[in-house]
Amino acid sequence: MSERLADNIVEIIRSEHLGHGDALASSRDLARRFGVTTPTVREALRRLEATGVVEFRHGSGTYVGPGIGRRLMANPHLPRSTRASVLELVEARLVLEPAVAAAAANVRMAEAVRELESAAANALHPPEESLRRAVHFHVALAAASGNTLLREAVEALLQVRAHDQVEIRHRYNDRARDHAEHLEILDAVRDGDAAAAERLTRTHLVAIREAVLAADFPADEPEDGSGADSDGEGGGNDRDSPATSALPATPTTSATIQEGAQQ
Repeated sequence: MSERLADNIVEIIRSEHLGHGDALASSRDLARRFGVTTPTVREALRRLEATGVVEFRHGSGTYVGPGIGRRLMANPHLPRSTRASVLELVEARLVLEPAVAAAAANVRMAEAVRELESAAANALHPPEESLRRAVHFHVALAAASGNTLLREAVEALLQVRAHDQVEIRHRYNDRARDHAEHLEILDAVRDGDAAAAERLTRTHLVAIREAVLAADFPADEPEDGSGADSDGEGGGNDRDSPATSALPATPTTSATIQEGAQQ
């Protein structure tokens, strides 16, 4: 019952063209609409909250969440990030994002460019705080290309490897430099300079790769049940080992992971 009701609530969101941050009807109103009890509606809403489709705001109500348009969901139980897993994410971004930046400069979707301007400041905020900001700069960059699939591809990449993305931000931790590089990319996009946008994005990601290579990571250990995992927009959230205790803990709730790679 709750699964079918959750599908019906999603259909309401889509049919009424609601977007992230828009308010939903109250649980009582939804219960009357579907002829079910209020606890049944709340159970369905909790299912949707777990995937980021809705979010609860204490004392305010239920709102459409950032996960309403996502096609992939991150696994909240991924093992600890390692240097190899973080580098894998950086290398994948290096393949994809410079070309995406060039496309954004060529197209420059007006609304998406305005969102990109707003997202550029996210680099100034600490990694965990940035997870709760509306749009990741590089997702906004892909959106400016006007290609929905490119935006979804970048968002999915950062979302499913959200742990590794936060580790990137811990290692590439010069907030002023990160922000300045985002502003340079933004200027190139606004100017319609595809070559500069591609070059600056590549330079930005190469600098991130160098920072990751130079950073200290806990030694990889086999998964034998004795402690650290061997695999892994903030690495494994178990930061009890001395090698990682200096880094702030990253929540591992599914809601946080769904907010994942926003920066």
